[in-house]
Amino acid sequence: MRRGWIMVALAGVLLVVVLIRNEKPQPTQNTLMATLLGGGAEAGFDRAIQPRTFHFPEDHGPHTRFKQEWWYVTGNLASEQEGRRFGFELTLFRLALAPDAVARSSAWGSTQVMMGHFAVTDIDGREFHHFQRFSRMAMDLAGAEGQPFRVWLGDWFIAGDGGTPNAPALHLGASEGKIALDLKLVASKPVVLQGEAGLSRKSEEPGNASYYYSLPRMETTGWLHLDGTRFSVSGLSWLDREWSTSALAPHQEGWDWFALQLVDGWDLMFYRMREKNGAIGVTSAGALIDPEGKTVPLANNGVVVEPLGYWQSPVTGIRYPSGWRLRVLAVGLDLEVTPWLLDQELNRTVVHYWEGAVRVRGNHGTREVQGNGYVELAGYPKVP
Repeated sequence: MRRGWIMVALAGVLLVVVLIRNEKPQPTQNTLMATLLGGGAEAGFDRAIQPRTFHFPEDHGPHTRFKQEWWYVTGNLASEQEGRRFGFELTLFRLALAPDAVARSSAWGSTQVMMGHFAVTDIDGREFHHFQRFSRMAMDLAGAEGQPFRVWLGDWFIAGDGGTPNAPALHLGASEGKIALDLKLVASKPVVLQGEAGLSRKSEEPGNASYYYSLPRMETTGWLHLDGTRFSVSGLSWLDREWSTSALAPHQEGWDWFALQLVDGWDLMFYRMREKNGAIGVTSAGALIDPEGKTVPLANNGVVVEPLGYWQSPVTGIRYPSGWRLRVLAVGLDLEVTPWLLDQELNRTVVHYWEGAVRVRGNHGTREVQGNGYVELAGYPKVP
């Protein structure tokens, strides 16, 4: 739902406020999640109440009347010579501390901040690397611009690189320590408006929603530098864009998000909102996209997701489902989704969660299918 990223983005506020105001609270993981799950909309910000008309390329850029938004890219890659496999994630979040700009005497002052997550899964090397950054959106340290489109956090960036308004090309890059990534992404399908013409409801309460669109299939080429070796890579990426103001409802515990790309040209996004009583929220939803880009909306009652196993983090003690059977009943899609690597937990971030590359095998009607994708799991508890 991108990525169901509302709560993760809001988590940045707690740390960023500390950085900007020099306060020293020490919230626990549990109180962080409780704050994020229970918060309401703040006065002065716009809210996602009803469907809107999208305008591209303008909507690829920032929406500063909303409290938070994110640019989220994941992908599965392979090196051209060695055949070595990788997954990657680069997400940049814009957070507003106030709805209006405030005049400040210092050029360092800002009511806007940026948070970023960068991760690389070395599938064949059996290693997962992840990083987090924060910065004020001042002094060119971080920022977001619409035309030409560019969003950046230091040397982490996502920028427009040609294409058409509804099927753009992007250039992205990030580096941290001995890991660096530089990729060009070209959309092979047009923009997909998720939910109700782009309005994605996260709970039944009015305004607990986001504006949400995806570029579900982007042909990707470039290079990855890892531990002294530079790999020429290619593969497929997925871009999600969301902006909103409201937090999720207090009765919601977390979410599971799936973005799957099949070799027959079909793509699937589905998110499940999990409630504290163990139920799956009725606003859980998604989309099935055919090879030409036509979208079939998916409702909660049309998709069955069954965990096939579990993995417990040795670092955080959180227990996550690990492997799923996912069925879309109306079209005869029956998939087994398996993590390429069990340990893809981001545990050096403000909120701990699992986000990782997965492989897909199964049947689509009478045809056997396979593919790759990404799964995000948030809000799961620690288990003694």
